[in-house]
Amino acid sequence: MRAVVQRVSRARVIVEGNVAGEIGPGLMILLGVGKEDTSTVASSMAEKAAHLRIFADDQGKMNLSLLDVKGSALVVSQFTLYADARGQRRPSFISAAPPDKANALYKEFIAAMQGLGIIVATGIFRTMMSVELVNEGPLTILLDSDKTF
Repeated sequence: MRAVVQRVSRARVIVEGNVAGEIGPGLMILLGVGKEDTSTVASSMAEKAAHLRIFADDQGKMNLSLLDVKGSALVVSQFTLYADARGQRRPSFISAAPPDKANALYKEFIAAMQGLGIIVATGIFRTMMSVELVNEGPLTILLDSDKTF
C-alpha cells in the first residue's frame, strides 16, 4: 500500500461538479492499493498515518499527530501511485490491486482511521475526481508498506 500524506489547512474532492468530501485542518491522503496488500496492511497504514508526528506543538516543532490535534482526513483512492514508468513512456499499473480488492482495502483503511476516532471524508472510488487542497508547510510524506522509500 502506498500513500501520499499531505498536511493541509483544508481540502476537498469534487465529482461531477459536486463536493464529495471536504475537511478543514488535517491530512489529505492519496491511497494506492497494491495487488499483494491485505487487511493487516490497510490497518497498519491507517495507524501509521494517524500517528505521524507532523503537526506543530506549542514550540513550533513537528511533534504532534493527527490524533493529537484532532484533525480530519480526506482519503482519496489513487491507483496511479503504483505506476511503473521505468524505461517506457506509458506507465504500467500491473502492481496495482484489481478494482474489487482495491475498493475493499480502501474501505478498510477508512474504517481503521474512523476506529481511531478520526473524522474521515472521501472521494468516490473509480470516478474522475478533482482534488483541491492547501498544503501547509508545504509538508508531504510518502508512505509505502513495502518500505521501498
